[in-house]
Amino acid sequence: MTRRNLFAALSCGLFGAGLTVSGMIDTVKVQGWLDIFGDWNPTLAFVLGGAMLPMAIAWRHAAKRTASVLGTPLPERPAPRLGHNLALGSFLFRGGWGLAGLSPGPSLASAAFGGTGGIIFLLSMIAGMFAAPAMRTRIDRIAEA
Repeated sequence: MTRRNLFAALSCGLFGAGLTVSGMIDTVKVQGWLDIFGDWNPTLAFVLGGAMLPMAIAWRHAAKRTASVLGTPLPERPAPRLGHNLALGSFLFRGGWGLAGLSPGPSLASAAFGGTGGIIFLLSMIAGMFAAPAMRTRIDRIAEA
């Protein structure tokens, strides 16, 4: 196994452990976090806050580098641009997250537990990934018209 694959496996394991410990794979807890007008559960705010600090440090550190720790070139940072793709994508993500209580990372973790709901979500997510390029082309044509 190459260093890059080993590092990826360790990173995935750490991410999965963090999702499990934080409760992000508990769909009821996630839906409680998103239900701000109902039975709101604010505990996932600490997970969000705990993720933002290390990411802010990582972005500042990465801005000074041209290559990753393993030597892979870092791509240029994209220009910040708000558009229909970002708005529609965030709307769909939030809707799916709220309805199912899962997002891509936790869906992988929950599928590993053997639950049928997690497996159905994961398969649906993969189908959506295959359908996304065609849908994006259609949406871009509509937005340009």
